[in-house]
Amino acid sequence: MSYSAHGISCSKVFSVSRRSTRLEDIAALAGVSISTASRALNDSPAVNSRTKQLIWKLAKEHDYPFRRYMPAGPIGATGTIALVVPRPQGREGQLDDPFFLELFAGISDAARDRGCDLLVSHFAPTSFEDLSAAMTTSRADGVIFLGQSSLHPAFNLLAQSGARFAVWGAQLPEQGYCSVGSDNLAGGRRATLHLARLGRKRIVFLGDTEAPEVQQRVRGYLDGLEQAGLANDPALLVPAHFTVESSEAAVDALLARGERFDGIVAASDLIALGAIRSLLHAGLAVPDDVSVIGYDDVPFARYSRPALTTINQDTARAGRLLVSKLLDTGAGSDMRSERLQTELIVRESCGG
Repeated sequence: MSYSAHGISCSKVFSVSRRSTRLEDIAALAGVSISTASRALNDSPAVNSRTKQLIWKLAKEHDYPFRRYMPAGPIGATGTIALVVPRPQGREGQLDDPFFLELFAGISDAARDRGCDLLVSHFAPTSFEDLSAAMTTSRADGVIFLGQSSLHPAFNLLAQSGARFAVWGAQLPEQGYCSVGSDNLAGGRRATLHLARLGRKRIVFLGDTEAPEVQQRVRGYLDGLEQAGLANDPALLVPAHFTVESSEAAVDALLARGERFDGIVAASDLIALGAIRSLLHAGLAVPDDVSVIGYDDVPFARYSRPALTTINQDTARAGRLLVSKLLDTGAGSDMRSERLQTELIVRESCGG
């Protein structure tokens, strides 16, 4: 397919006239039989990955009419966006996480508004080669990757190839690709300063500190402590995975060690909910004894008891931005990254 220098609109993707490239032509270019080319384009397990990648690459380069022979979705759609999730690091890859369900809904709604299908891939890339395969063996007009995992350098290489993709995730040093994500530094700082203003002196940060986005929230938490004139106690920086069970166990262990604390900044709402469960089980009152702030503002946050104070991430706007990056701008390094503002949503769990 061809793109103008000023980007594309999804409604025009398939109105561009195509050369009459035939399956026979693709087979000849790849040096394989017509039946092998057909099986490769239909993702048959009988064809090895390298051959599939070659045939898909040739088919895209020569404007092979995928839609005519291989429908990618409901009849009437005018384009296709693929959604790919790298191997988990932190919360990434956990599609049952309520936040990712909200983000998926935001992307899906934005794609529907633009008349596009959304394909969810089960392929989980772990290397540059995998990322390249995700681009060259997809009939989609662009790919959205949910999370960077450990692939930051690989995404930089992929951007140099002119591939049309965008990433939901943190903005990292020396980044050459387009990412859309929240201002995690400001979010962590805002949560910490709010607890400090409520008179909390011993504030825990609870979350998976290896994940790129959480690392930024930790920096915000540390900045907030410094700004409020509070001590940074490493014992209060507590690792926990993005599950209720993990955070509940982490707070249980914190209480068992006899650590004193009166506030918790959690890296997600799920983590905050697990912390509250542990505190209530130990006979502590939330927020009278310990104030708790989550992160994400997923739907259950307002209905939990106590209702959860949290940092809101605008998943609807994130979805619109990710889709528009693919459809309305240039490819690769031509796309500009975006940082979304976060908002403190005050409810019952922090006491004010």
